[in-house]
Amino acid sequence: MTLTKILIANRGEIAVRIIRAAREAGIASVAVYADDDADALHVRLADEAYALGGASPADTYLDIAKLLAAAERSGADAIHPGYGFLSERADFAAAVIAAGLTWVGPDPETIEVLGDKARARALAAEVGAPLVPGSAGVVGDAAEVVAFADEHGLPIAIKAVFGGGGRGMRVVRERAEIAEAFESAVREATAAFGQGDCLVERFLDRPRHIEAQVLGDRHGRIAVLGTRDCSLQRRNQKLVEEAPAPFISDELRERIHDAAAAVCRAAGYVGAGTVEFLLGEDGTLTFLEVNTRLQVEHPVTEMVTGVDLVQQQFVIAAGLPMTVPEEIPTFGHAIEFRINAEDPGLGYLPTPGTVERFDAPGGPGVRVDTGVYAGYTVPGSFDSMLAKLIVWGKDRDEALRRSRRALAEFHIDGVATVLSFDRHVVTDPAFVAADGAFGVHTRWIEEECTAEFEPAAAVAPPGAPRFARMPIEVDGRILELGLPESFLARLEAGAAALGGRVGGGAGAGGADGAGAGGTGDLGGSGFGLGSSGAGGSGSGAGALVAPFAGTLASWKADDGALVAAGDTIALLEAMKMEVPVKAAASGTLRHGAAAGTALAAGATLGSIEP
Repeated sequence: MTLTKILIANRGEIAVRIIRAAREAGIASVAVYADDDADALHVRLADEAYALGGASPADTYLDIAKLLAAAERSGADAIHPGYGFLSERADFAAAVIAAGLTWVGPDPETIEVLGDKARARALAAEVGAPLVPGSAGVVGDAAEVVAFADEHGLPIAIKAVFGGGGRGMRVVRERAEIAEAFESAVREATAAFGQGDCLVERFLDRPRHIEAQVLGDRHGRIAVLGTRDCSLQRRNQKLVEEAPAPFISDELRERIHDAAAAVCRAAGYVGAGTVEFLLGEDGTLTFLEVNTRLQVEHPVTEMVTGVDLVQQQFVIAAGLPMTVPEEIPTFGHAIEFRINAEDPGLGYLPTPGTVERFDAPGGPGVRVDTGVYAGYTVPGSFDSMLAKLIVWGKDRDEALRRSRRALAEFHIDGVATVLSFDRHVVTDPAFVAADGAFGVHTRWIEEECTAEFEPAAAVAPPGAPRFARMPIEVDGRILELGLPESFLARLEAGAAALGGRVGGGAGAGGADGAGAGGTGDLGGSGFGLGSSGAGGSGSGAGALVAPFAGTLASWKADDGALVAAGDTIALLEAMKMEVPVKAAASGTLRHGAAAGTALAAGATLGSIEP
C-alpha cells in the first residue's frame, strides 16, 4: 500500500510537524481548520485546506462527520490524528477505516483496550508489569473513592478512564477534598473526552514520571526506542521533558523497556505509542498508562536516536516493516521545553491573545516546532501551547548549557508565556542536579519551586473571530467565500483613505455568516463582555473579576449564598484548563454572569456583599 494524500485531523504545531514530514515523504497534505485557525500556520503550509465551519473543539476538530467529509472532498487516502482531540478515540479510528481510508495509528481494538485505563491495568498485571494498588474498575461515586482511600491510604489519584494528557486527573492528599476532586475529574473528563468514567489508584509520593517510546508494525516487531523523563509538570500537564531519562540505573531502565514491550506485545500494538510509569521516591515503579498516539515530547527521542517517528508512522500505516535497526543506538541528551501561553507570575493562568513578536532561537543542536508566528491570534478555545523548543547536546551538561543560551534568545511578546519559568529551571539545583541528586518530581513546581515570577503585562483578549464568511455566486451556484478580517481591515482602510468605507460587512464567526458586522465596522463584538452582555470591567469593593479571558464553566455557590473567604465559588475555563475562582472575602454572593458566558480578563463575574 502507498500513501498519496494524508489529511491531518489536528491543528497547531503537531499539524505543522506532520505536514512537513509528509512533504519529505512525497505525500500530499490536507489541513482542516476552525474559524479562528483560518490563517494558522498549518493552513498556510498544507497543500490543501478545508474549513470545518465552527469555533469550538466540538464543532470542528472533534466532529468526526466533518473530518470524514473533508477527507472525501479532498481525495485523501489516509488520516493522521496527531495528538489530543480524536487521536485516542477508537470510534474515530473505526470510522476512518470504514470509510476506506488508512488510519495512521493503532487498530481500533487496541485503542479501546489500552485507552480504557482499567483494562490497561488488567493487561499490565497479566504480563507482570509493576503496579500499585488500584480500583478493580470504574468507581461509581465519591463514596467509593473515600472507601478506597480509607483502605489504602493517601495520597490517591483519581483518573479519567479514557483520554490522556492529564485531563480528568486529580491527586488528592486530604480526605475532605475527595468529593470535590471526584466531581471535578468527572466534569473535566466529560468535557475533554465525552466520557466521565474514572478509576482510583494509590498515588506515589514525590514520583518521577518516566516513559518508554514504542513502535510496533504488522510484521510482529515491537521496538522500544529508549526512555524519557517528564517529571516537570503543573496541574498534571508536562512542561519540560528529556531523553534519555537521567539518573536511573541500567537495571531500572531495562525493567521499563521490558515491561513496555510486554504490554504492547500483548495488545498487538501497531504504530507509535508510549508506555508511562511512575517512579516513587522510595524506588517503587508502577505502570501508569499507554498513550496510543504520538506524544507531544516525541522530538527528544528523535534527537537522541536519529529516528523520525512520524516517518515511521507513515511506513507502518502503509503495512511495511519499520525501518529502524534491531539495536537502536542512542547518542547525546535532549531536552524539550513546551512554550505555553501561560503566566507563571499568576499561577500559570492561560493568556490567549495576539502574538506581537516571535523571535525563535537557532544555532547548533536547537530545534523549534511551532504553529504560530508574529501577528497570529492565539484563541482561547484550544490548548495553550505555542511552540516546543528542543535542545540537543553530547551529554546532559552540554544540553543544559545550550538550553540556557537558546532560552535567552527566545522572545515572544503579546501574550504571556512560561519562558521565565524555563529560564529559571535550567539553573535550579533540583533540576540541574550538579551533585547527581535529581530533585524534581511531578508536583515539584507546586510544592517546592521557590522561584517568584513577575506577572506579565496585561494582555488584551482575542478579538472577534478573525475569519469573515459571505455568500458569493459562481457559475450559478451559491458558494461561501471566507476572507481573513485582516484583509478586510486593510480594504476598509484603503476605502476610508479615498473618502468611503466598506459597508454591509459580512458576519464573522459562524458557518452561516451570522455574527459580528453588518454595519461595515469590522471590530465585531469580541471575545468577552461585549458579546455576552455580562457587564463591564470589574471595579469597586467586593467585585469578582475574571483573572484571565475564558468561559464561566459553572458556579460552585448559589446566587445569594453566604460564602467565606477562600471558598471556591466558580470555575473558569480556557485553553483546556479549569481554574477555580475563590472568594477574597466573606459575604453574600451575587452572580453577575451566567454559566457558559465568555469573559474577558478583568470582566465582572459578580460580587460579594459584606
